[in-house]
Amino acid sequence: MVISKNLHNSIEITVEKLRNKEIVIIPTDTVYGFSGIAPWTEDYIRQIKGREENKPFIQLIASPKDISYYTNEKIEEKILSLWPGPLTIIVPLKEDSSKTIALRCPNDEWLRKIIELTGFSIYSTSVNYSGKEILSDIFDIVDEFESKVSLIVDDGNKKDLKASTIISIINGKKTLIRQGELKIDLSK
Repeated sequence: MVISKNLHNSIEITVEKLRNKEIVIIPTDTVYGFSGIAPWTEDYIRQIKGREENKPFIQLIASPKDISYYTNEKIEEKILSLWPGPLTIIVPLKEDSSKTIALRCPNDEWLRKIIELTGFSIYSTSVNYSGKEILSDIFDIVDEFESKVSLIVDDGNKKDLKASTIISIINGKKTLIRQGELKIDLSK
């Protein structure tokens, strides 16, 4: 099923699919992403993408303050103030600090509402096969993946957009992992 993001009930339709533990393709403030509720949909998204098990997915959260549900790591206000936005922060997990989680609060009110109504963080990983170019043309996305997901939300083409910038913050040490849409200088 393909619907327009501008459809009056696109949020409700998307939330219903996610709550049913189905995989959807939705627009973000960066690129289109395969999404599903964490952790229940991880294996199926990996199967669609052909992605290795040791490479974790980003999880989207509804509000910057929600990071405190997942980690005890202290995040500086200058970093946290970049949310909502195209920044992913890798932090140690609250219940097991030897493991990490990658979190992002997207700069898209529509998407944050979906996350909030779903009641869980949702995975977001670029729409492509692992190791291949990220798809930005909605027609290519529909042609390639409509039969593999329950819903595609059409927000037009996402040309010239990059994936999010990724940093890690572990024991107060900040490291740039991937330079993406947001330009960031961690030395300041």
